[in-house]
Amino acid sequence: MTDKSLSARIPQTVIRFPDIRLQTRDAHKLRGYFGNLFREHSPLLHNHFEDGSLRYAYPLVQYKVIDGIPMLVGFRDGADLLAELFLEIKELDIDGNRYPVLSKHIDHRQVDLTPGDRLHRYTFKTLWMALNQKNYREYISLNDTAARKEMLDKLLRNNILSFYKGVDYWTDEKILATSEVRSKETHFKGKVMLGFTGTFTTNAFLPDYAGIGKSVARGFGTVMKMQ
Repeated sequence: MTDKSLSARIPQTVIRFPDIRLQTRDAHKLRGYFGNLFREHSPLLHNHFEDGSLRYAYPLVQYKVIDGIPMLVGFRDGADLLAELFLEIKELDIDGNRYPVLSKHIDHRQVDLTPGDRLHRYTFKTLWMALNQKNYREYISLNDTAARKEMLDKLLRNNILSFYKGVDYWTDEKILATSEVRSKETHFKGKVMLGFTGTFTTNAFLPDYAGIGKSVARGFGTVMKMQ
């Protein structure tokens, strides 16, 4: 969909492989495997068009390893696509290691994104990549802890709005968000990057396993609501 929509309900599909154990860093290998396996089906699986150009949009299919369990998460067209491909998934091949799929679970549902007066608290199940090269330098230059938090909270609000925009949901409600995170270095594409782990509170509703921030297709920035 490309038209602006006020419909708050969107489809989400989550596929889990509970008998297989991988490392969190293997999420991008899942992306490579499924992107090649089903390359002819849709650019949503690998975010590349047939001519090799990148699809510059929020990834509607995301690959994650949460608590050791490999997962596929899709929204809107990506949700429908994963539901269609579910029965075709027979094995995983990660770095030449073949894992037969003896058990797989699918959850296909409608989620309501409407923000409001109620506050929700979330935890990051994987590192939140809030910074790019430009704002990383800005963040590091801030010596004041409060100023760094203010910057991260602004980025968090923008990330939430980017998720809404990416799934074609538009709202006039003001998005509020405050973070309680700590930084952690991680290796990404051969470089040392700064990610964040912790929790945040917002009036926006986010579906469990949605990704916000940078590199969400590779599993970063995965959120889960706290009880």
